[in-house]
Amino acid sequence: MPSRNDPFLKQFTELVGGPLGRHSAPGLVSPGFFTVERVLIILTTFAALLSVLVKTPCRLDGWALPDYFYMGCYSDWPVLFETRGLADGVMPFVSAGSSFEYPVLLGLLAGATAWLVPGEGVSPERALAYFDINATLAAVAWLVTVLATARMSHRRPWDAAMVALAPAIVLAGTINWDLWAAMLAALAMLAFARRRPVLAGVFIGLGAALKLYPVLILGAILLLAIRTGRYRPLAASAAAAAAVWLATNLPFMLRDFGGWFHFLDYSRQREAGYSSIWYAYNLTAQRQQLPVLSPEFINTASFLLFAAACAGIAVLALTAPRRPRMASLVFLVVAAFVLTNKVYSPQFVVWLVPLVALAHPRWRDFLIWQFFEVMHWWAIWMHLGQVTSAGEAARNLDAPYYVLAVLAHIAATVYIMWKVVRAIWLPEHDPVRRVDTDDPQGGEFDGAADRFVLPVPGRVPAGPGSLSAGSGRLPASAGHFATGRHLASGDGRFPASAGHLATDRAESGTETGATASEYSLTDIDPPRPSSRWPGIASGDTQGTRLNGQPEGEDES
Repeated sequence: MPSRNDPFLKQFTELVGGPLGRHSAPGLVSPGFFTVERVLIILTTFAALLSVLVKTPCRLDGWALPDYFYMGCYSDWPVLFETRGLADGVMPFVSAGSSFEYPVLLGLLAGATAWLVPGEGVSPERALAYFDINATLAAVAWLVTVLATARMSHRRPWDAAMVALAPAIVLAGTINWDLWAAMLAALAMLAFARRRPVLAGVFIGLGAALKLYPVLILGAILLLAIRTGRYRPLAASAAAAAAVWLATNLPFMLRDFGGWFHFLDYSRQREAGYSSIWYAYNLTAQRQQLPVLSPEFINTASFLLFAAACAGIAVLALTAPRRPRMASLVFLVVAAFVLTNKVYSPQFVVWLVPLVALAHPRWRDFLIWQFFEVMHWWAIWMHLGQVTSAGEAARNLDAPYYVLAVLAHIAATVYIMWKVVRAIWLPEHDPVRRVDTDDPQGGEFDGAADRFVLPVPGRVPAGPGSLSAGSGRLPASAGHFATGRHLASGDGRFPASAGHLATDRAESGTETGATASEYSLTDIDPPRPSSRWPGIASGDTQGTRLNGQPEGEDES
């Protein structure tokens, strides 16, 4: 429960709720109707309604330029409905001569929802109905994303509350169809976590046909396959993803290649998108009368920067003292793509929120990041009001302040990336691995031994009975291993006992300065049978034997 193991939230819940009562002991008392998932559904529904209320000015007065910028209620849905022929029955990629600046599956989704709007032609009433239909479907996608995040979080389902209540999703979730892509990416990771790589590939293929970024999940799978030597999950997921993507795209490629290729050609030729690092540079260069970057240069530079970032993530994954978690790698790859891409739209933050909840579930850092994303959300609308329609000066945001807002949102994302990188290099800082778990999203990589690790100069390989090399800690027996930490040799996995959890945390220290009393046995779920180690119960405090020795017996 975040209110008990998250240092930031714990300060407030203790003040408001007082000590834990006898009717609220997790794992011992039935929650009745209010199970974790039902509470998450209620929270998500509340947030979805709030996201529609944010659009109230436009829902009442219509989506008109530049007012929809200044009122902060802009949405692509009614604009595309009126300007791309959707109101007249045009089905992207199907209707003759149609073109759409999005991938195939998203174009079909946009056209299918337009068919649900009653009436004919362009009108404010039909545009509003189109928005409401898509907002309702987006809320469903949001719910599925939250539940999928909770179900792959193992013993931390409450981390999905970050997705349910994220301010950035409340503000940006109804701009475009990005919640659908987030849903498919979350379902792909859930399927992979449940050791169904083919189904994961199906969702990845569908996600790539809707928005490109879900295909980046395969990059994380590739790195874990190299480290563990288990290539079957990679082959199964990649083959399924390729087959589904081809099945979705090939009919339209053969029918009208020009219409299908329009999305790629548009992406290649367009100028730097608002709020990208490239746009911020060009805007500054124009004010300083310096040369601006051409689309061709930006295409090449953004690709090279993303490739360099991926190379760095690969080195990190293959040199880390312990195999990184799946969610951590996926987040780093997607965040690198978002920051280096020549296009950044305010709704792209929707891609990152579920990944942050899985990779770094710390509410303090999450809220810091969200604060700067919300500030950027306001800044871009005031900037667009100025550049698209020369709006009133009193309502605009000067370019230098807009650039600062862009840099702040980039810095906040880099801050979360740094936190994830530190948790990979120093596993004791990983909040997920502080409980008896290895990689909840890892699927067949969960608990796998290392087969290939790049050597690090100056680091002595750890042997049996010692913690990760270079940690500076004393050798420990299997019974004294930190929760979720494994032997660096990779030949065996020994779950730490709940009885030594507080001791280990007190000795190793945490980023929050927690003491042993903060991690007493009352903070641990009741003992449960372990399917990974027959005969060993996670959290067993009764002296379960490991390799013939009583748990907790120090070999040294």
